Amino acid sequence: MSALVPLRTLSRQSLFGAGDVFVLFGELFGRGYANGLVAQARAAGMTVIGTTVGRRAPDGSLRPLDDEELAAAEANLGGRIVNIPLMAGFDLDTPADGGPTVTELAGALTLKTWQEDKLDWDRIAACRAAGVARFNASAAEAVRRIEALIPPGANVFFAHTMAGGLIKAKVFLAIANRIYKGRGERFMSSRALLDSDLGKLNLMNFEEVTGNTFAALIAASAALRERIEREGGQVRYTAYGYHGTEILIDGQYQWQTYTNYTQGYAKKRLEDIARAAWDKGVKAVVFNCPEIRTNSSDIFVGIELSLIPLLNAYRREGCAAWGEAQWAASRALLTDPAALDGILARLDTYNTSETMRRFRDFDAWPMDNTPALAQMMISTAEEITAQHKSRHELITERLSTHVLEATGPLIFNEAAEPAAPVLWLGHDAVARKMAALHAG
Repeated sequence: MSALVPLRTLSRQSLFGAGDVFVLFGELFGRGYANGLVAQARAAGMTVIGTTVGRRAPDGSLRPLDDEELAAAEANLGGRIVNIPLMAGFDLDTPADGGPTVTELAGALTLKTWQEDKLDWDRIAACRAAGVARFNASAAEAVRRIEALIPPGANVFFAHTMAGGLIKAKVFLAIANRIYKGRGERFMSSRALLDSDLGKLNLMNFEEVTGNTFAALIAASAALRERIEREGGQVRYTAYGYHGTEILIDGQYQWQTYTNYTQGYAKKRLEDIARAAWDKGVKAVVFNCPEIRTNSSDIFVGIELSLIPLLNAYRREGCAAWGEAQWAASRALLTDPAALDGILARLDTYNTSETMRRFRDFDAWPMDNTPALAQMMISTAEEITAQHKSRHELITERLSTHVLEATGPLIFNEAAEPAAPVLWLGHDAVARKMAALHAG
């Protein structure tokens, strides 16, 4: 069983610096947690090496980046890309004898019958085995090329950033809209999805992409890790998790979560991998990060509601003038600046309601959604969004950038001498790091 281990002490690392190597295991795209970690590696003077998921050719096959794509990816990363396609999951893989992919199998399901439709599990098992074998072989080759770039005596920081795994079936878009955005007559139970063959298939692919790739990285780099340690260096592995966050509720830091987070099962798998590695003496750590708004998280309506109480943490943790400036900037985004206090009070009522308290059950995570939860969460999110001057300039967007700014140094520093294989970064840690970054 998982135990909540919040990061309370902010570390100041002295392990990584010039001459050491930072390896991003997963391609750097858009806005997300990885950007903050890469920025820390650059600031420390580390050599930055990245990887790529590759691209799909017109026939669906994987290919490396072409010259133009590679140049753009390396400019974005600020380092060298090892150009081996590391697309995770098995949604488009087939065994040697060919045949349909699991995406094609899922594509045959219809909106009327998907809950009763059955998939060919023998075929799925064969596709999964082919996808895993492909990824493991590519990971081994990528690590071999990375090894040639690591000088003797260097410390190495492997940052795993792979996540996702949604099977791209047309029927799923309509289902997802009802599970994550539906209420009233449009509500759909997340349990209905998880009990279906389509849901079980998605959970399998999530596990491969989000979880098992971390185990593949640790295994593929075992010989390299031994070499580095023989030469006097040290190796660290980090991964990004989500398993709820501590925020200020009723004046205390309390754990809460977004429901239903379908990838939660894969994130728990990620935690198990870190614990297993830790037990073998490998410093692998999953950092469960706060909710933020990203391109991928925006499907989860209401996930952003836990962001706004970060403003209260700024006052609690002594962010002084900088913290007050964030209050002022947030007020300026509202049609009525005075409404911010009411919004925070509304969120406290929301989080202490009987409906939401039922879902603050850490041991039962991830829980299924309910009609009452969907109604309360979605309506609250819409009410708060409507109080902004523009739907394109939201308080939650602004606070998301703060979380990204804070988690980069929090993870980078803690990874040097980590306290545990699984750690939670709450609003207290984020606020104290922002206070330190903006002091004076």
